[in-house]
Parts: sequence; C-alpha cells; structure tokens
Amino acid sequence: MVMPEDIKGWIEQGLEDAKVEIDGDGRHFSAVIVSPAFEGKSSVQQHQLVYGVLGDKMKSDIHALSMRTLTPTEWEKERQG
Repeated sequence: MVMPEDIKGWIEQGLEDAKVEIDGDGRHFSAVIVSPAFEGKSSVQQHQLVYGVLGDKMKSDIHALSMRTLTPTEWEKERQG
C-alpha cells in the first residue's frame, strides 16, 4: 500500500526544491506542492509536471491524487494573507 510519505518522497525527488504536504488513506490522496519549477507555467502544465514525475505510479499505485500547485511566490503570498 502506498503511503503519503511515499508520494511526498517521489515528488520531492523528481521536482528540484519542491515542498510537499500530503495526506491520504492509501488510495486517495490530497497534496499541496510548492516548486520553483512551476514558475511561468499554467496550472495544467504544473499538474503535468507532477504526473510526469509520478509516471506509472499514477496507473498502478495511486488511485486518485488531488493537488494544489503553487510557485514559492504564490505560497508566500498565501501564507501572508
């Protein structure tokens, strides 16, 4: 069974300087992902980057993953207010 920590590690390994918060029940997961790799990309492109990092794990290990993707600047703005 895939654990949230597994997905966190896979994403952090695949996206340089990514910060990941994730929870889930072994099949359904929810994530907030902050990465400078998202700069200048649409939300669809950001999600495609994450799906690319996870690769076949999205087909075999992860049943569902909802995610919010943010650049570091967006994350800081959100935290401030």
